[in-house]
Amino acid sequence: MATQDERRGPVGLDAHGIDTNATVQWNLSAAELYEHIIRRGDGELAAGGALVVSTGAHTGRAPNDKFLVRESGSEGRVWWGPNQEISLDAQRSLRAKLVAHLAAQDELYVLDAFAGSHPHHRLSLRVVSESPWHTLFAQTMFINATSEEIAKHGPEAVLLHAPSFQADPETDGTRAPNFVILNLSEREILIGGTQYAGEIKKSIFTLMNDRLPQDGVLSMHCSANVGGDGRAAVFFGLSGTGKTTLSTDSTRPLIGDDEHGWGDDGIFNIEGGCYAKTIRLSREAEPEIYDTTRMFGTVLENVVMDPVTRELDLDDDSKTENTRGAYPLASITNSVPEKRAGHPTTIIMLTADAFGVLPPVAKLTPEQAMKQFLAGYTAKVAGTEVGVTEPQATFSACFGAPFLPQPPRVYAEMLGERMREHGAQAWLVNTGWTGGAFGVGSRMPIAATRTLVRAALNGELNSSETRTDPHFGFEVPTAVAGVDSALLDPRGTWDDPAAYDEQAAKLAADITAAADKAGS
Repeated sequence: MATQDERRGPVGLDAHGIDTNATVQWNLSAAELYEHIIRRGDGELAAGGALVVSTGAHTGRAPNDKFLVRESGSEGRVWWGPNQEISLDAQRSLRAKLVAHLAAQDELYVLDAFAGSHPHHRLSLRVVSESPWHTLFAQTMFINATSEEIAKHGPEAVLLHAPSFQADPETDGTRAPNFVILNLSEREILIGGTQYAGEIKKSIFTLMNDRLPQDGVLSMHCSANVGGDGRAAVFFGLSGTGKTTLSTDSTRPLIGDDEHGWGDDGIFNIEGGCYAKTIRLSREAEPEIYDTTRMFGTVLENVVMDPVTRELDLDDDSKTENTRGAYPLASITNSVPEKRAGHPTTIIMLTADAFGVLPPVAKLTPEQAMKQFLAGYTAKVAGTEVGVTEPQATFSACFGAPFLPQPPRVYAEMLGERMREHGAQAWLVNTGWTGGAFGVGSRMPIAATRTLVRAALNGELNSSETRTDPHFGFEVPTAVAGVDSALLDPRGTWDDPAAYDEQAAKLAADITAAADKAGS
């Protein structure tokens, strides 16, 4: 077994201003981290070997408490407005307090890893945390360094993580005691006051969304898989649209479920793991993901467990609807070990249209794809959030606005260029409602959606006869083998065609307005 000295690279904590007498645990294995977590009472072992943890008061990301430092090196390229700013002086002052807090701990945990599976575009990163379970989460989500790589690891980005440290909003310039602060030029992230581990993952993604476009690489909030013929596909979509479900397919090896780059030689996963919602997960509908909840190395956030049998209850949402499982990509048996593939031939843009006016599939030109990409449309349904009593249109530029440090047009223009250069065909897929809006119509049959997606992936839809939708302007197949043709014409599924026309025209105008705003 390697000693602690053998597990640390050439860069010490003093390089980050941390002068401490703490016991520093360098690059522990997953099994060792399990021991630390259980010894400290920070998590419990579930039947099958997964680790169950609680995130306390914060059970999701807090986008209103995330800040970018306004500093001369990056302020000219940042998408200010949606991205909140904090002054360099405030960041430095808060950093000094957080570093002092870390230095005063009895034990610190350090992970040296990488973001980006492409050798020319990866970012060497370091996570310094007071928490072993968050370190295990980071080890699961990022790409682990080998012992040879650790020996020469020079972190280009550093994440200082102290969930028990709270800011003072009155003096520290934050909105609340919890915070996520990114200094893009220094490539440093400060996280405090929150146990929710997703902040770790998404802050590194935000950093990569700034770095990769500067290297000529399109960064994307999407899942990706590849067929046996080598034809790769990417899936864009907001939460609840089926991105993870539809890309995790036993017939197509998974490249990754959430974050990818598209460079000169194809696509690559930014991460080494997956972070899936687990609420009401079933072995029948999502067998590959379900199985990971019974595996060693999986971190389950806020999942309810029987205290005696240690059996999981994935249907229990008493802690939160946003229960999560983090697991290594290798836990999906049908995954791509290299986490890379060639240029995608198919782009799937998923939306859950709760108004019931979009067809289940539509063919997009590059210009239409850029428009849908900029709009990032889906819809919330009644009951999903407090105060939501009827369907509400939701727009998130590039299907990931909270993680975009630069203006959406930067990413949209790169997407359009790559689609034209490599001949990728984009499809809009509605996984929402048909026959009327939520409460009147019914959810799009998942079997039909899977059939349509597979037909798009294998090229079958490319030669289908189509009609031009009068409201949205895209081409809609008129017949697809294995799918009820009535579904392909949503207007015909409504009892009141005039009401359909009114709602479709309104949604088309809203999508155009959202795309124009994001692209300005």
